[in-house]
Amino acid sequence: MKTLHLLAGIAVAFATVPAGAETLKPVATFDHQVTGVAVTADGRRFVNFPRWTEDAPLSVAEVAKDGSLRAYPDARWNEWRNARAGELAVAGHFVCVQSIVPDGQGNLWVVDAGAPGNEKILEGAPKLVKISLATNTVSKVIAIPGDVALQGTYLNDIRFSPDGATAYITDSGTRGAIIVVDLASGRSWRALDGSPTTQVDKTVKVMLDGKPLRRPDGRQPMFAADGIAISNDGKTLYWQALTGQTLYAIDTALLRESVGDTDRQRAVKVVARTQVTDGIWMSKTGALYLTSPTDYSIKRLNGAKVETVLTDRRLRWPDTMAEGADGTLYVTASHIQDSMWFKPGAPPALRTELFSFTPTR
Repeated sequence: MKTLHLLAGIAVAFATVPAGAETLKPVATFDHQVTGVAVTADGRRFVNFPRWTEDAPLSVAEVAKDGSLRAYPDARWNEWRNARAGELAVAGHFVCVQSIVPDGQGNLWVVDAGAPGNEKILEGAPKLVKISLATNTVSKVIAIPGDVALQGTYLNDIRFSPDGATAYITDSGTRGAIIVVDLASGRSWRALDGSPTTQVDKTVKVMLDGKPLRRPDGRQPMFAADGIAISNDGKTLYWQALTGQTLYAIDTALLRESVGDTDRQRAVKVVARTQVTDGIWMSKTGALYLTSPTDYSIKRLNGAKVETVLTDRRLRWPDTMAEGADGTLYVTASHIQDSMWFKPGAPPALRTELFSFTPTR
């Protein structure tokens, strides 16, 4: 791997920003565990709720100005339940939605990991669902086949090439990878499959308030390639394992199906040494933002260094980010550390939040 000195699409001449320079504002509160957020060019806001510790009654929703939720694109796509798994077809319903991202072409794409509880994949459930924002209807479903979404795969977050032709998805499951999808044909393939750059870093301990975050049986969070971003010109893809402290990048041309993983691995660049990070966002200004769950903060890349943008104890596991047309950044707080995974006796449903802040530059 090479060290990346000049970052394509990232503004690198930053002044230091003191913690708390930006102010976190509440946008909405939810009665269930939120992960993803999406904001469209015309200001519409969407969120999603995965089926992790509860049989969530809603998977994808549009957030109204008053904070209320509307099932999106409709109630039928949202009617699947764990308790009705034998009744409803997984291909035409949301099973375990992890993220939602607009493609800049007038569509909202839904990433359905198809693995309730972040456990076993249900056959035929992993998929991408394309929703036309103009008509609020599903226009395409792309199934991710079993030789790409392996048993143990967890489809996490997604980014799109500027022309809307290609999607890049992180696999944060047992064997990390970048999954590439040709959106016209629906064909998909695994890249950097099993590469050290897409795997859990076993030397990293996830710490909160000076203590390791562990399940009752002693396990800590073990998530492979998770956060993902793409440069504004579409030429560079960035990613990081959640259980890791290294941000990586590669030329997107090397993620074509015809390129071998040996060549890809040689071309991977180390962008920066970071911290435990969940969501990554490339802003319209070319600044790369990272969530930092272990210290309740949002950070930003400053050359090869990471600076704190804001810290707020309300950010209990800052998860996913999105950007409005006016440059406002949105971030979900998914409260992973408060879930029954790590707190025995916690309720299955978690109260979570959506916040926003306006970068000062």
